[in-house]
Amino acid sequence: MKPRMITVAIMALGGQGGGVLQDWIVTLAEDAGWTAQATSVAGVAQRTGATIYYVEMVEPTPGKTPVLAQMPIPGEVDILISAELMEAGRAVARGLVTPNRTTVITSTHRTFAVQEKVVPGDGAADSAEVLALVRKSSRKLVADDMQQLAIANGSVISSSLFGALAGCDVLPFHQQAFEKVVEHSGKGVEASLKALRAAAELARTRTMPPALVAKAEAMKTAPRALPEKAASPALAPLLVRIRSDFPQAAWNWLGEGLARVVDWQDATYGNDYLDNVARFAKRDPQPQEATLTIAAAHWIAVAMSYDDVIRVANLKTRSDRFARIRGEVGGKDGDVFGMEEFFHPRLEEIMGLMPVKWANWLDRSPSVKGWLAPRLDKGRRIHTHTLRGHLQLHMVAGLVRWRRGNRRHAEEQAHWQAWMAVAERALDAGDAALAAEILRCRQLIKGYSDTHARGEGKFDRLMYAVPQLAGQPDAGVKLAGLRAAALLDPKGKALGEQEMALGLRTKVAA
Repeated sequence: MKPRMITVAIMALGGQGGGVLQDWIVTLAEDAGWTAQATSVAGVAQRTGATIYYVEMVEPTPGKTPVLAQMPIPGEVDILISAELMEAGRAVARGLVTPNRTTVITSTHRTFAVQEKVVPGDGAADSAEVLALVRKSSRKLVADDMQQLAIANGSVISSSLFGALAGCDVLPFHQQAFEKVVEHSGKGVEASLKALRAAAELARTRTMPPALVAKAEAMKTAPRALPEKAASPALAPLLVRIRSDFPQAAWNWLGEGLARVVDWQDATYGNDYLDNVARFAKRDPQPQEATLTIAAAHWIAVAMSYDDVIRVANLKTRSDRFARIRGEVGGKDGDVFGMEEFFHPRLEEIMGLMPVKWANWLDRSPSVKGWLAPRLDKGRRIHTHTLRGHLQLHMVAGLVRWRRGNRRHAEEQAHWQAWMAVAERALDAGDAALAAEILRCRQLIKGYSDTHARGEGKFDRLMYAVPQLAGQPDAGVKLAGLRAAALLDPKGKALGEQEMALGLRTKVAA
């Protein structure tokens, strides 16, 4: 009789413990006297693909050495374990999941891929659609947020996935054998066992995967409730002002916006933010829904807290960032780890840090600019874990106190004031829907350097279209369609097609 063989494929991203999970499965099989072989093929960095770990195990064959494969073969995988939902979908696409054979164990949380992040708008794939495909393609499906389950038990996702494997009863080993493997690993045993047992119970009792958020909400986060108390005395009057001067439906959005601009600059800047939003809140035709006020609260905060070199330096030198990264790499107390930051500043970014008069003088001195450009416009690697590297960025972050006098801020302020004026003209004409949509167009501008320039070019094209649409009964809807098209691709092809469909004169992006 042919000996029984079980094949297991594991799809895991870097840092998710796929190698640990593979080792545990091999140890589990070998402790039971089975022959097991493990191989892996590394994925590409920056979340363009997972590492595929593969295990083949064969029941005891006294006096014989089985010959095992080194890669999973489409149609011949018994168990597919995925540490992230989209990787389960990729496994289906590769033919590693078959309806009459494969049990799939997957976490339903998302780690967005590069292909999803590069889309100017929300490029997230539809999680519910992927889960439905995996359910249809598999013999049995165990799906839940295994990462959150692990965190709730003080462990990591490899422990909860191992527990789900124990609970779905597709391997001929009792749960005690799984727990024994974890106990002998000697690292975080108590927490790992808690996560294992919780996941095993979930796998035994859950009959259907949980409902997932729709694609449109995948990359969005709802605003937090407006806090009852301010974080500092300087912010207390601003919270009072929100509650007294703005419609309640917009309070949470105003709280988030205020927190963002204060973190970006200071409380005085936060008061300026509320002044800008008040220009629209006072004219909101529907204060109960506060649609116009919410749009202003959201996108004015984004405009006023633009990305610049000072902000980047500030974020990269924060202590909570070091703590987060230490946790992501599994660093323990006493471990030494380092970070290498990559920078490629252009002369434009350096001039943006200068006072307006200095930058203007430099513009009038092409010979000086020609001498500076090749010396500044080159890549740099800064080690922020060293004193020298940290101080370099710390000094740049310290320029925040002079930020409101530099050229970049003057340019940004002029740009957002002009943008708000366009929205106010729509209000003057009685079209609040168009005004709100003009405010939402700020979504196109993000990042810095070339990314910022591309987004601003598309934004300018939409602002050029506004007077052509003004006066039409569905002007807001048409502008929303243009914005959606602009978010579809970086080069603006879809935007051009939509402009032609509406018969608009176009402005070519810079």
